[in-house]
Amino acid sequence: MKNTRLVYSTDPKDNVVCANCKELKAECRCRPEDSAEGAKFTVIFRLEKNGRGGKTVTVMDGFPRNENYLKDLSKELKAKCGVGGSHSLGEKHGTIEIQGDKREQLKKIFDAKGLRYKGM
Repeated sequence: MKNTRLVYSTDPKDNVVCANCKELKAECRCRPEDSAEGAKFTVIFRLEKNGRGGKTVTVMDGFPRNENYLKDLSKELKAKCGVGGSHSLGEKHGTIEIQGDKREQLKKIFDAKGLRYKGM
């Protein structure tokens, strides 16, 4: 990473800055988002307790890197399960966390949506 930053410029092409890394778009190294439409992916389920104060969390990995898709899907899953949770983008894939052991409810939702999964 270089030690310079854009302070001010009147050139319109210089004012295009990446929202994630705050670099110029021409120098940005952020990975673009994946398309969620028609994407072939398999979601991997796992339960985690470590570092969460003994609370159980259902973690689902392997989603496409698409912020809007993850946001909408996590909102739907949280509403149908009646719990909280979050979503995040990793380097290679997206992740959704749902509070509690909700694997059976999530399995039914994924079957209805036609999403592939493993690790139940």
